[in-house]
Amino acid sequence: MTAPASLLRSSGPLGDVDASPSPGELRDVLGRAGSWPWGGHGSQDEQEEGGQGRRQEEGETGEHEEGDGDREHGAGGAGRGAVGACESWTASVLCPPQNDHQLSVAELEQKYQTSATKGLSASLAADLLLRDGPNALRPPRGTPEYVKFARQLAGGLQCLMWVAAAICLIAFAIQASEGDLTTDDNLYLALALIAVVVVTGCFGYYQEFKSTNIIASFKNLVPQQATVIRDGDKFQINADQLVVGDLVEMKGGDRVPADIRILQAQGCKVDNSSLTGESEPQTRSPECTHESPLETRNIAFFSTMCLEGTAQGLVVNTGDRTIIGRIASLASGVENEKTPIAIEIEHFVDIIAGLAILFGATFFVVAMCIGYTFLRAMVFFMAIVVAYVPEGLLATVTVCLSLTAKRLASKNCVVKNLEAVETLGSTSVICSDKTGTLTQNRMTVSHLWFDNHIHTADTTEDQSGQTFDQSSETWRALCRVLTLCNRAAFKSGQDAVPVPKRIVIGDASETALLKFSELTLGNAMGYRERFPKVCEIPFNSTNKFQLSIHTLEDPRDPRHVLVMKGAPERVLERCSSILIKGQELPLDEQWREAFQTAYLSLGGLGERVLGFCQLYLSEKDYPPGYAFDVEAMNFPTSGLCFAGLVSMIDPPRATVPDAVLKCRTAGIRVIMVTGDHPITAKAIAASVGIISEGSETVEDIAARLRVPVDQVNRKDARACVINGMQLKDMDPSELVEALRTHPEMVFARTSPQQKLVIVESCQRLGAIVAVTGDGVNDSPALKKADIGVAMGIAGSDAAKNAADMILLDDNFASIVTGVEQGRLIFDNLKKSIAYTLTKNIPELTPYLIYITVSVPLPLGCITILFIELCTDIFPSVSLAYEKAESDIMHLRPRNPKRDRLVNEPLAAYSYFQIGAIQSFAGFTDYFTAMAQEGWFPLLCVGLRPYWENHHLQDLQDSYGQEWTFGQRLYQQYTCYTVFFISIEMCQIADVLIRKTRRLSAFQQGFFRNRILVIAIVFQVCIGCFLCYCPGMPNIFNFMPIRYQWWLVPMPFGLLIFVYDEIRKLGVRCCPGSECGDWAPGVGWGLERPQNTCPDL
Repeated sequence: MTAPASLLRSSGPLGDVDASPSPGELRDVLGRAGSWPWGGHGSQDEQEEGGQGRRQEEGETGEHEEGDGDREHGAGGAGRGAVGACESWTASVLCPPQNDHQLSVAELEQKYQTSATKGLSASLAADLLLRDGPNALRPPRGTPEYVKFARQLAGGLQCLMWVAAAICLIAFAIQASEGDLTTDDNLYLALALIAVVVVTGCFGYYQEFKSTNIIASFKNLVPQQATVIRDGDKFQINADQLVVGDLVEMKGGDRVPADIRILQAQGCKVDNSSLTGESEPQTRSPECTHESPLETRNIAFFSTMCLEGTAQGLVVNTGDRTIIGRIASLASGVENEKTPIAIEIEHFVDIIAGLAILFGATFFVVAMCIGYTFLRAMVFFMAIVVAYVPEGLLATVTVCLSLTAKRLASKNCVVKNLEAVETLGSTSVICSDKTGTLTQNRMTVSHLWFDNHIHTADTTEDQSGQTFDQSSETWRALCRVLTLCNRAAFKSGQDAVPVPKRIVIGDASETALLKFSELTLGNAMGYRERFPKVCEIPFNSTNKFQLSIHTLEDPRDPRHVLVMKGAPERVLERCSSILIKGQELPLDEQWREAFQTAYLSLGGLGERVLGFCQLYLSEKDYPPGYAFDVEAMNFPTSGLCFAGLVSMIDPPRATVPDAVLKCRTAGIRVIMVTGDHPITAKAIAASVGIISEGSETVEDIAARLRVPVDQVNRKDARACVINGMQLKDMDPSELVEALRTHPEMVFARTSPQQKLVIVESCQRLGAIVAVTGDGVNDSPALKKADIGVAMGIAGSDAAKNAADMILLDDNFASIVTGVEQGRLIFDNLKKSIAYTLTKNIPELTPYLIYITVSVPLPLGCITILFIELCTDIFPSVSLAYEKAESDIMHLRPRNPKRDRLVNEPLAAYSYFQIGAIQSFAGFTDYFTAMAQEGWFPLLCVGLRPYWENHHLQDLQDSYGQEWTFGQRLYQQYTCYTVFFISIEMCQIADVLIRKTRRLSAFQQGFFRNRILVIAIVFQVCIGCFLCYCPGMPNIFNFMPIRYQWWLVPMPFGLLIFVYDEIRKLGVRCCPGSECGDWAPGVGWGLERPQNTCPDL
């Protein structure tokens, strides 16, 4: 699959442990064509050999090891498919080769003008800092504040309102030049429109500014301090002051401050998971062990974590020139896609602008044809535009988005881009990483096998759920081995902290074992002190075991005990006996078969399995004070006694299964994209519900039927697990077909570029895609996705900068909350727009009748503006506070091509049904007011030329009374007010029916939305104020009216309410019927979930 340049020119930061490439894959990406920063990459044979020797995972099953080989081979292959084009492009943008990992110490000293013992001179360091700049990733170029503010003032709706204001000013200028009496109206109208744009623009900018400030507080990628040696003096400096050639020191718990060539190391292990996806700690030593810099052990990478031990090395790359900086460049050019809500608002503005110009131009031409002056015709055009522009919608959209962003912030979701709120509600596919999002990012002991039984481990504080006998001799022996053969240690000063939350210095596996030991023994560190360590062989990838020798706690027993842990098959081959119920039994075929059964059972769960054994050393051969020598190996490493197995897993978060179920109910497809092993990925996916109970993969079906995999019809498999190697060899059509065929998908062992391609493939199928990430390598996918979601706790600055939303609690369930809020915002915006559109018809028809029938003008421009900005804006905004309907998470995601913010059914219903009723109400009240003053309806027809004649001072009404021009103008303003009140009374009914789309307003409740109730009361109060406040006739053309004229539109309001309740009943009873065709049944995206989207 060839990814377009717009996809690959990325921006911002980077992503997740699980979605990372393997060292072989990343090496192949960055090293192909010699473009790796240090250059050099081995041949295919060397790569495969390096991949096989690389793994340091203590307890990987045989299946895992085999999977690694596949993974390495896939990464090193040519790659004809989806990821090949991405990787080729990636290689072309990286810097020329270096080979620092292959140079001798003397060559490094010469190259960087430094000393391996004294470091750089202070003067040279200062010069290099000036030359290279700070050791920090260059943040993505931000948008200037004035540009942000200008965007708020010049969006789609804003432009339309600027045009309307300009037309009003033109009309004012023309009328002023002719001395027209209504000169001031158009000036007031223009100023009001300008004020609306500026005020709402300032409000929107303020909200964006606040979000930006929140995001700016997330700065944790670069270490605060680094230990450096310059001129022979050791001291600490800010890490961003490091330069190439600096001699630095690290210890367990430190973050690597730059790309460093290791010169000295003692038991140093680093966590490269955020860079390469390797979940196991990686040893660092001075030796060059591989031609590829990602495979060699003498390079430590910027921003990775030193887990244990100490190391000293030379800085060889800083800032953007580090590996993390190179990967960051992948995300520096991905262009931001328009959000769905932005597209919808643009679509709405296009419709409104088109209708406004169409009707305005039509009225202008008709007016000119029937004899109106150019000025009069221009006023008509301006009036139509003002009537059609929803002046209050801009404020409504801003308030809706801001309100929802605040709601999400209270639920641990920080929204960087307000429009991203609705995007999450439109999401039809969530591509989620595993570690830290679906899981707790904390390895935990899960199962134990001893005495030929598999036991479930209880890792709670009270140990009330422990299923095995803790007084068992075999358990005591196993517990002793896993406690003593462990280099992890608690940080000091945490006695009051619950054990599961304590900070541990050590790798993930040993951390899990230490915490489990602490929970079961009570004081693991004190227990160790009772068995002093006299000798140790750390874990290494050659032996695949860790061994230590201890003296016994009983001073009367002078023997030593040797304890060992490691890969189960490697540990077992060194044993000749097995401990069963406290007795040592010969390790015969029966027990070997029992071991293999348990091992495969635990490994099949996707858990990391370790084996444990021990041996008491005789006092005769190994007396007290015996000099154990790890080099000479003057102690036995075979003939040991096998104690048992312990399996560990990063457990799912407790809230995730329910969240995944909610997604499934809502028609949202959850796809796991992880860098972990396929077996582990599949197990976690099944445990959280991504792979549902009873779903089978092709491999599962083949195993059940006992047939080869290629004989199984892939369409019979509901679930599918695809690893990075398979994905690399897929062409675009195969990936699309897999996404279409298998509803439940898991991608394992994927690289960042592959994650990018998965996102793009889903988007090509019409899905709105959300992507989660937290590590260095996810930002291209976060940027490309319709909405990127970064982790607030574990996430790097790079990922946070690339994302649209940040989860402060790193919890997948928060995404589901965001989905619900996003759907709610779209629903409420749609309700608000429907409410806003309805009054366009009663605002437009007075001018239509005025021109065609020549009646006195029923409604003025200023009056329309008061409807838009004073009375209707509050109910419109109050709909943003409407609670979600009970079925909101039971509907499938909206189809962006069909379920638009404004579509034909909604427009037809708002305009030609509710709008028509409101127009009838307005004209009924208008003709009633005219008739009661002596102007019967038939007399009003054709009356306009005489009515507006300034010189005619004796115009007779139906009773023969004579009216001066001033009296007629007073009556005209009275009609304006009557028509205004009529619209407002009907709009009260309109806002009540807009509370729901398909449920009855009685089901939703009339008083749940208190803001709406207040808005209605406020609307009525404003109407009364405009009618009866002294001075209004002279300022805004509002007149006091008779109280009975308030009652005329009320039957029409009741008709609107009853009519809509009958329609909703039809939608609920007969979905898809004619009722639903013109109602929001189909047009509002209310179908029940079937598929995630048409093609997915």
